[in-house]
Amino acid sequence: MLPNTGRLAGCTIFITGASRGIGKAIALKAAKDGANIVIAAKTSQSHPKLPGTIYTAAEEIEAAGGKALPCIVDVRDEQQISSAVEKAVEKFGGIDILVNNASAISLTNTMETPTKKVDLMMSVNTRGTYLTSKACVPFLKKSKIAHILNLSPPLNLNPMWFKQHCAYTIAKYGMSMCVLGMAEEFKGEIAVNALWPKTAIHTAAMDMLGGSGIESQCRKVEIIADAAYSIFKKPKSFTGNFVIDENILKEEGIKNFDVYAIKPGHPLLPDFFLDEHPDAVMKKTGSQGAAPELKEEKSQAQAKSCSGPVEETFRIVKDALSDDVVKATQAIYQFELSGEDGGTWFLDLKSKGGNVGHGEPSDRADVVMSMSTDDFVRMFSGKLKPTMAFMSGKLKIKGNMALAIKLEKLMSQMHSRL
Repeated sequence: MLPNTGRLAGCTIFITGASRGIGKAIALKAAKDGANIVIAAKTSQSHPKLPGTIYTAAEEIEAAGGKALPCIVDVRDEQQISSAVEKAVEKFGGIDILVNNASAISLTNTMETPTKKVDLMMSVNTRGTYLTSKACVPFLKKSKIAHILNLSPPLNLNPMWFKQHCAYTIAKYGMSMCVLGMAEEFKGEIAVNALWPKTAIHTAAMDMLGGSGIESQCRKVEIIADAAYSIFKKPKSFTGNFVIDENILKEEGIKNFDVYAIKPGHPLLPDFFLDEHPDAVMKKTGSQGAAPELKEEKSQAQAKSCSGPVEETFRIVKDALSDDVVKATQAIYQFELSGEDGGTWFLDLKSKGGNVGHGEPSDRADVVMSMSTDDFVRMFSGKLKPTMAFMSGKLKIKGNMALAIKLEKLMSQMHSRL
């Protein structure tokens, strides 16, 4: 963990979405120096699925040694932003650092993203970041520290990051474009940078996206807090950078990253928008103990000439089934596969001995998984982790997420037989 230096003592940091998760972690790190934190977030009353409010965050910040100003702010509302900025300046005398952390996410393709969700992501991510920055700039210009930090990714125009969740990518890249433009516009006056994690970070949002068990593949929010703190220590001349958390902490001399892992030693899920995820990771890891006909990487042309890779996969899976597997799983899975040899398939792990086949199961499926036939074969042969497929939009899941996680565990046990 990165030690505190006391450099942020007395500094005022305006953080959007600071009632929980990454925003709160950055606030608590700065609070240990004795910083003033403006908690600009929507949650004023407790939510059944999302723990924490602006008031509980304020208590934690003050307990850590900082001063807190909780403000109800929906970044879609320009008046609420302006009001919070005025209150911050009135209470603390200015603003030294702005963290644009508030974000909205929907990992859905073009036809499955309602206009309401498109508007939400554009309004919170891009427009909210722009308006909050605009409101804080006059005060940041008067600060000796003067940093804007956006929690947004490097601008990567690889089409794979657009095709599965185009609206989300556009909205998130809008935050990154604010870095690109404002770093140049305010050069010498305000440092403007982006920060993005190398791996998935465990937050309430990640639990909702990935389901139960996802945390073992994540790092703690503290790695982002430490990386942000490292950026805040840098001069105004450090600007226009798209920083990856692990890289900047390595520069700080951090060598042991296990301290940031939820489950040290467990494989970590790479984050979005970094090209090593997911395809390069697949190529690096390869397949351990998979059946030869599934292990070989196929080009599109080869895949078409291959007779029934999905049917062959189900045949191998069926041979691996047992009463013990059924007893441990107790679920019916339906697969909606697109492409060659696709259609509807099922894996029944409720009936005695288990069963697989083409078409819909006789009883209602607990989990419905939609993906391409190529990705299905790769998933069952160990080349594509289901969680990774889900995170990158290659796999869509409807139904009981806990049972979907069970299938991932089951597949990892089956790899030696496949």
